[in-house]
Amino acid sequence: MPRNEKSSVDGRAHGRRIVTGKGTTLPKWLREEITRVTRKERLEETLYLLDSGTDAFASGRYRKAFALLLKTKALSPRAVAVRELLGLSAYRAGMWKEALAELRTYRRLTGDTVHMPVEMDSLRALHRDADVSKVWSELQELGGRPATLKEARVVYASFLIDNQRLPEAWNVINPKKLVESPFEEDLRQWFVAARTAALLGDRETASRLLKAVERHDPSMPGLDELKASIPGI
Repeated sequence: MPRNEKSSVDGRAHGRRIVTGKGTTLPKWLREEITRVTRKERLEETLYLLDSGTDAFASGRYRKAFALLLKTKALSPRAVAVRELLGLSAYRAGMWKEALAELRTYRRLTGDTVHMPVEMDSLRALHRDADVSKVWSELQELGGRPATLKEARVVYASFLIDNQRLPEAWNVINPKKLVESPFEEDLRQWFVAARTAALLGDRETASRLLKAVERHDPSMPGLDELKASIPGI
């Protein structure tokens, strides 16, 4: 399980979904990408291993996925999609150092900041506190997609809560306003904001945020525990 249970990551390359479900063949764009960077005599085995690895990832067998994708990387080390999914498999399996190494390589090769929240969460798990803050600052400078920035707020605020830095956590996670049609990352931000407000003793704000999350996703993990932490709910 990911250290940050509110974070949701899947296999994406430049915004395109890699993992679509068990038994799904690789999409055309991915096959073409692998073909461009893989030696011809290695191509068939590379595609087979990548297909098996994506199936394992999609079905939640993250250590199996990691093992298959590690073999894939050995055959095609320049394939950024392989590096990406390998890093995400390691993250889901709780292999923090491996996740960090692969996702940093992915970022270096592509310039894409999409997995910087996962980098932060891996550093958080490794108790590398200064580096968590460093990556957070780097992401603020580099920028990213709205979903990426929201996920980063979730991770960094959770890190600040861990370190009893509650006012700072609130400044990071405060959603300012609640939209009518939230995305999953919005709900995760609201959840951590509700938790932060509760820890700060702001029962009214915590209750409002909790009810907003519950209205859109009543089965979100952790809701009952959070509700129990807010008096009078």
